[in-house]
Amino acid sequence: MLFRIDAISNNARACTIQTQNSTIQTPVFMPVGTQGTVKTLDANDMLNLDAKIILANTYHLYLRPGSKIIKDFGGLHGFSKFSNSFLTDSGGFQAFSLSENSKAHEDGIVFKSHIDGSKHYFTPKSVLDTQYELNSDIMMILDDLVALPNSDERIKQSIKRTTAWAKEAITYHISQKDKGIGLHQNIFAIIQGGTSKQYREISAQQLCSLKDYDGFAIGGLSVGESNTSMYETVEFTTQFMPKDKPRYLMGVGTPEDLIENIHRGIDMFDCVMPTRNARNGTLFTSFGRLNIRNASNKEDRKAIDTECTCYTCQNFSRAYLNHLYKAKEITYFRLATLHNLHYYLNLMKEARESILNNTWNEFKNEFYCKRKK
Repeated sequence: MLFRIDAISNNARACTIQTQNSTIQTPVFMPVGTQGTVKTLDANDMLNLDAKIILANTYHLYLRPGSKIIKDFGGLHGFSKFSNSFLTDSGGFQAFSLSENSKAHEDGIVFKSHIDGSKHYFTPKSVLDTQYELNSDIMMILDDLVALPNSDERIKQSIKRTTAWAKEAITYHISQKDKGIGLHQNIFAIIQGGTSKQYREISAQQLCSLKDYDGFAIGGLSVGESNTSMYETVEFTTQFMPKDKPRYLMGVGTPEDLIENIHRGIDMFDCVMPTRNARNGTLFTSFGRLNIRNASNKEDRKAIDTECTCYTCQNFSRAYLNHLYKAKEITYFRLATLHNLHYYLNLMKEARESILNNTWNEFKNEFYCKRKK
């Protein structure tokens, strides 16, 4: 991976990440393609949206169809036909979110499949083995994620496990590269610690001392804490993260969350919010959220967003989208998802441009001013 900082405005960063499969300009939002696809869209849609990187999930692809099948098709790129970069999550979040079916131990995570109840065991090494077969561009290590709020004892245990697993993972990755495995794959560690400054500092310093990692993520947020606590935790944690490597905030979030955390020095984001909300009738616009279900849209000739250049807004009215949603037509899900992802990706491009022009604060203020109109 090649990484460079192109500009800094206030604390907001515009960077370039070069993987084997694409050049990624930050700030970047990564659409979530859990099963190797972004729901309702295909690879051509994502390429037309100019998405340079999407996220797929190791847990789900390990269970179905299986990483060996995907490897036989040429990895995720050959299987899905999305030619740009993939980042694969480790499965730690799924172990957390499906906690009734999983249990973390000192050496890994035991879980039951949500599909058929079969028993499986994830370790720092096995998770990487799966990701080698998926052939993703960026691999996340196995981490021990906890819900918030939580006890000091459980958070300390999470940090201890996450650090131990990170050391095991990077040692294994280096040994595999010596064997010619994963030569073009990059590896990120995940900082834990809840919303405690003390524990975030401990976790960040322990992990960021592992110099062979290609980047670092802040995990364990947007899991029950307030937005204020999230922002404060990110702002505190970034000071311990290397300036010369990518900074990734996992699972966040709303357009406001993205703007606030770019302001705090974050480069990379992912979240299911734009795709999930699209399917549920909530559309993101330059002026805030639009509920397409509302009766006020039934005869509205305007586009979803009068400032948007996406395929949906250039061709269809709010009235048509309102009709498709209420008629439960599958076409609605595609058109709404195209719009929401275009909005998110374009917001990141505009943010980057403002950083390059050293007008970040003005851009941030204008972003909020439009929402007050």
